[in-house]
Amino acid sequence: MSSSFSGDGLTSERGDILAVKDLKVYFPVKKGVFGRTVDYIKAVDGVSFSVGRGEILGLVGESGSGKSTIVRAVLGIVKKTEGEVSLNARAAMVFQDPLGSLNPRKTVRSTLEEVLSARKNFSMSASSLLKSVGLDDSALDKYPHEFSGGQRQRICIARALASEPQLLICDEAVSALDLSIRAQILDLITELGEKFGISILFITHDLGVVRHIASRVIVLKSGRIVEEGDCAKVLSSPEQEYTRRLVNSVCHLPCPS
Repeated sequence: MSSSFSGDGLTSERGDILAVKDLKVYFPVKKGVFGRTVDYIKAVDGVSFSVGRGEILGLVGESGSGKSTIVRAVLGIVKKTEGEVSLNARAAMVFQDPLGSLNPRKTVRSTLEEVLSARKNFSMSASSLLKSVGLDDSALDKYPHEFSGGQRQRICIARALASEPQLLICDEAVSALDLSIRAQILDLITELGEKFGISILFITHDLGVVRHIASRVIVLKSGRIVEEGDCAKVLSSPEQEYTRRLVNSVCHLPCPS
């Protein structure tokens, strides 16, 4: 199976931050003493989409749908089997588990300044980064265990901003948080995207979360796109039974203002 990579041309033609075309990621199934490949697990099977400048795109699907594999292929963490990926931007990640994402032996100041040291011309300081996510200077010399889950995720978002990204990839970034805190973090991510002109790719299993944050949504099942379009339209009139099932199981967050 061939593997190809397109450079900036795929995105620059349309002005997209990220463009993915016919992406396939197959994992071999091996058997026998000699490890002969007898089949492939098609984790991602011909997915195409783009993320425009300033856009918030929701990528939705249940566990095993391929959404996290897509992200790993976009970032080069896993090797794609076929297709084209063009990332015309600096990207940063916000992960599901804020406590596991932070070094327990480092203060918030050290965590942020470690990233800032690589961005010599970036005007923001550790203090101003914290302010942008709703925390004050009293947090600078504390350790991760001294914060609540929502506060830790704010720190993780501040760390992501410290790399001055044009694309923020949020992988189940609110699923580990209490329901009462989720809407606050989603609102924060939206506000920061608008303030800094950052595109956002938001990965989740919950269409209720996507309703709160995204303008456009892609629904994945078994490594393939089954439905996509305007978020409000997909949620109000889903065409596929799979999407209807996801809509019926949504987490009911307060509607965005």
